[in-house]
Amino acid sequence: MKTFADLEFGPHPAGKGVQARIQFPNGYGASVVKTPYTYGGSQGKYELAVLDKDGRLDYSTEVTNDVVGYLSPGGVTKYLRQIQILK
Repeated sequence: MKTFADLEFGPHPAGKGVQARIQFPNGYGASVVKTPYTYGGSQGKYELAVLDKDGRLDYSTEVTNDVVGYLSPGGVTKYLRQIQILK
């Protein structure tokens, strides 16, 4: 299982922050960002979104129907585990 420690962060495309994207063998993935404008970013927390097989945001999973903010690294890992077991 992939965890927060497996994420490779780089600069966020819009600047002022970081982003990591990861895809899993089941076809789903995640985008994890932290910027001054994301939910919790100004507090050092992360925001996560589920991605589909094409790397687009997917709001139709049982994991979440929106982005999830205010996440610690442990919270990100919790959601990454849920995404990895989606069918």
